[in-house]
Amino acid sequence: MTADLIAVVLLLAVAAYACGGGTDYGAGFWDLTAGGTERGRRPRWLIDHAMAPVWEVNNVWLIFVLVIMWTGFPIVFQTVFSALWLPLALAAMGMVLRGAGFAFRKPSRRLAGRRLYGAVFAVASVVTPFFLGAAVGGVASGRASPGTKASADAWANPTSVVFGLVAIATTAFLGAVFLTGDARRFDAPDLVGYFRLRALSALAVLTVLAVITGFVTHEDSPHIWQGLTHGLGLLFVVLAGVAALATAWLLLRTPSAWLRVAAVGVVASAVIAWGMAQRPYLVPTSLTVADAAGAPATLTWLAIVTLVALVLVMPAVFLLYWLDSHGELEELTDAELRRRNGPDADGVAPGG
Repeated sequence: MTADLIAVVLLLAVAAYACGGGTDYGAGFWDLTAGGTERGRRPRWLIDHAMAPVWEVNNVWLIFVLVIMWTGFPIVFQTVFSALWLPLALAAMGMVLRGAGFAFRKPSRRLAGRRLYGAVFAVASVVTPFFLGAAVGGVASGRASPGTKASADAWANPTSVVFGLVAIATTAFLGAVFLTGDARRFDAPDLVGYFRLRALSALAVLTVLAVITGFVTHEDSPHIWQGLTHGLGLLFVVLAGVAALATAWLLLRTPSAWLRVAAVGVVASAVIAWGMAQRPYLVPTSLTVADAAGAPATLTWLAIVTLVALVLVMPAVFLLYWLDSHGELEELTDAELRRRNGPDADGVAPGG
């Protein structure tokens, strides 16, 4: 019973990272496709301002996933990181480079430096979700079973490739949806239409890829196909479809908070559908939740620590998201800093 509870917590943490981290990766995707320096100036301005307050905190969900996995299901952790070490290492490298690129782009004084750091941030934002999706595909297709040696087949197979593409499309969709709302919050009506069009386009691509995923899993991952077309897996697939329709309808209206809720519902429902499709396996069809679980005492303490984390950490995380969505974390302009600090560096009061 405790093992099942921890497995549910792990799945919800994966869904949270897919939504939170996915939004940031999606912003990087649109940064990459924004065009040249002049053409992409406005979209990149919005991306910088929208991401700055929250991009680091979204990695909390990834750390939570790793801690739950290696503590609660050590066999799964060993299996996955042994068979899929290469795509996971590439994804980790992408995360580091992406963070460094975003952090150094804005303060860089030289245009060449800003371009270099921006390119690193943007390219890593596309590469990282692909390799994460490919690793998930290796697990979902049952290729990362216990004792499996690392090989290209474990992550360069039909399921992994389509999962990687779905991951990129998902992040692009989330990023565009959130940036649509941010454009309205930052009073940039030209960017509202800009990102609305891209959100609708990404949703269309994601829908096509979802259909392709169905055909691929039917042939390459029959256990996942069976789970997605029956029971709770099918229920969450339907919920994802309903949320997608709601998102499309809301995108055609004035952006509101419900637009983000609907978009998150699409991604969270899809991730949970995948988790429900794998039941009772963590690695189909070789490692069940019960077989992979750690010692009962470890699981009990892990459940207690998780509850404490939810009580202490989650309110702060949600408060940060709330403050950001209400524009309370925007950077002060130079004029505002001068008004607060009195005379400027030359000893002249503002307006004097």
